[in-house]
Amino acid sequence: MIVESLPRTEAHALPGPLLTELTALYASNREFQQLSGDFPDPDDIRPEQVATALADELAQPTAEVLLARSEGRLVAVAVTLGRHPDPAQTDPWLGLLMVHADARRTGYGRRLAAYVEDRFRAEGRTGLRLAVLENNPKALAFWTALGYEETARRPDLAHGRPCVVMRKSLS
Repeated sequence: MIVESLPRTEAHALPGPLLTELTALYASNREFQQLSGDFPDPDDIRPEQVATALADELAQPTAEVLLARSEGRLVAVAVTLGRHPDPAQTDPWLGLLMVHADARRTGYGRRLAAYVEDRFRAEGRTGLRLAVLENNPKALAFWTALGYEETARRPDLAHGRPCVVMRKSLS
């Protein structure tokens, strides 16, 4: 698996082929899209919607979008924040980790999570946080299996959805 950072461009423009790949990855995760409500119709996710979602993520100055490829194919995406918008939060955040539905249960999610953890650990960061929708037991089980522990329950900042905040020590 090769991980590359999505280059920052003015207006966060994405090349057409990459946007097509990202849209397919997002659309393959219909169950998550239904739970999250991030897109109006989980059965009809459009490239312009994905482009807008990623541009919104990249509006944060410390945000990074990581693309994971295997044999040239986009298999996963992660969005990280070096600093959470809440100044009281000192840990970096993993805002999204999504594996293409066709590539689930093959280790890409675990490997991409480890990649993110290793990068922040190398920067001297001592923990990594994320929020999981309360209505997503599969994601809660995944993150718990990777050593993340619940620290709080609260609505997410963007949409007010009930979430479980989790943290993993990187020490």
